[in-house]
Amino acid sequence: MQRFCRAGRWRAVARGSYLVDADLYDGLPRRAQIRAAVASFGPAAAAVLATAAELHGIAGVRATELIHLSVPGQVARPARLAHPEVVVHQLVVPPEHLVRVGGISATGPLRTLADLSLRVDRYSAVSVLDSALNRRLVTADDLLFVPRLIRGRRGAVAARGYLAEADGRAQSPLETRARLRCVDGGVPPDVLQLEVRDLDGYLLGIGDLGWRIHRVIAEADGRGPHGVPEAAFADRRRQNRLVNAGWTVLRFTWSDTLRPDYIPWTVRQAIAAARPR
Repeated sequence: MQRFCRAGRWRAVARGSYLVDADLYDGLPRRAQIRAAVASFGPAAAAVLATAAELHGIAGVRATELIHLSVPGQVARPARLAHPEVVVHQLVVPPEHLVRVGGISATGPLRTLADLSLRVDRYSAVSVLDSALNRRLVTADDLLFVPRLIRGRRGAVAARGYLAEADGRAQSPLETRARLRCVDGGVPPDVLQLEVRDLDGYLLGIGDLGWRIHRVIAEADGRGPHGVPEAAFADRRRQNRLVNAGWTVLRFTWSDTLRPDYIPWTVRQAIAAARPR
């Protein structure tokens, strides 16, 4: 074991846990780090909250290096000192709420959403709900069980309100945040993922947020799919087609969502300048 570590083929991740073939990786893979942390706290440990969401691929909570685990009983207290990157919670998680993701024990998608909705702000809570719905990890019917999971827990009243705002058509947290800014500003979109076609039925483009009667579309431009040159060129061609067809196209970024008034003000200006059809 020590020989493999000295040779760089193994790397110690946590006490008693090693990354095999470490020389093939540039740095420590995140999933290996989470797996080692869970294993080091014993068989009853499980990934929860933002870490469980990360394992499931649910977007919407701010990424950090912290690993959130639930460990029952007093075993959590002394172990925490040896793992400063681990945040230990003593949640009551019945076995039926646990699944294995890539061999790592974690709360299932629905339980993860329930726990997060009690601990994060409204924008983050609706974002994770939208993300899970969009990725089909849960269904709208599944969300009907969330009030039962959070009943009597701190933050339950607000969390029930977040459920009513969830919409699986949102394809990114940025789209969710832009939509909520519009809702809060009194100009909610009447449709998401609006398909715009010409008279022959040719698809001119799909708008993230739409106000059909005013022929206004808002696009959420994130770093991911819109960040590469090919996507930027495609976005411009699509925007030209939509503008030529008589639509106003607005574009918003993450920083725009940090200003409560900017997005709804811009939408109102576009609506006021548009001629209803």
